[in-house]
Amino acid sequence: MKVTEHIHAVRIPFTIPISPDKVIDREVYAYIVFGDKVTLIDSGVAGAEPVLFDYIKKKGRDPAEISAVVLTHSHPDHIGAVKAIKAATGCVVLAHAGEKEWIEDTEKQFKERPVPGFHTLVGGPVIVDRLLADGEIVRLGGETSCKVMHTPGHSRGSISLIFENEKAIVTGDSLPLPNDLPIYEDIVASVHSIKRLKEIKNIEILLSSWDAPVLGHEQIEKRMADGLSYLQRIHETVQRARSQSKEDLMDLCRYVVNEIGLPPMAANSLVARSFASNLAAMEFVNLFDE
Repeated sequence: MKVTEHIHAVRIPFTIPISPDKVIDREVYAYIVFGDKVTLIDSGVAGAEPVLFDYIKKKGRDPAEISAVVLTHSHPDHIGAVKAIKAATGCVVLAHAGEKEWIEDTEKQFKERPVPGFHTLVGGPVIVDRLLADGEIVRLGGETSCKVMHTPGHSRGSISLIFENEKAIVTGDSLPLPNDLPIYEDIVASVHSIKRLKEIKNIEILLSSWDAPVLGHEQIEKRMADGLSYLQRIHETVQRARSQSKEDLMDLCRYVVNEIGLPPMAANSLVARSFASNLAAMEFVNLFDE
């Protein structure tokens, strides 16, 4: 899907096996930037490279032109195919320092964050060739460039990418999708990152990993406000759960999942880790104040 003159969105469906007879259907968006060179933003899950390569070919370009993959963070649905892409094209891999370890040592990531079906989603580790920092300008060939914004919370090294000439921003998973699985490491950092994203001027296109492109300034403002409201609803529900002496984390997780209207299978260890972040942030009583 062509979004701007240079940026195209590619939807990649995949499944997460949570038991021998049950899977969760998911999807993730990767982005292709066409300029003098071809740049990928995230790679999707393992096995996604033919989808990306076929799209590039349909646009009259050669996958061999891929010069770089910029990773918004290190989670499986973003780095899964990058090993295969780098092997096929010789491209460089760029990411924030906070994500480097889990990209280069995927087994360490699995031990520390055991996502169901991890080894079916991730093709293996890959070396990060260049580290990105907040405020850095990344040249993507010719006049095409983007500015790095460090937007931690979903993960400690999550980044967003601002394309000023395109009036577009790629946010990775930094912006939660209301009523979807709440996945974040640090609720306080996540809220601060979204507030910082809201301050960016002249953005007309929002490119998230979890939903289709959002067009128009008013719709983008609403999308960001809805993301913050979702986090606030979760935070307040966790507070209520704690006041009811729900001390066991999984018991608390089941309560919160039910109260905010998510399906029972959302009460899993990954979501519980998110709610543990809320528990650790109870003293931030004015967290959601403007």
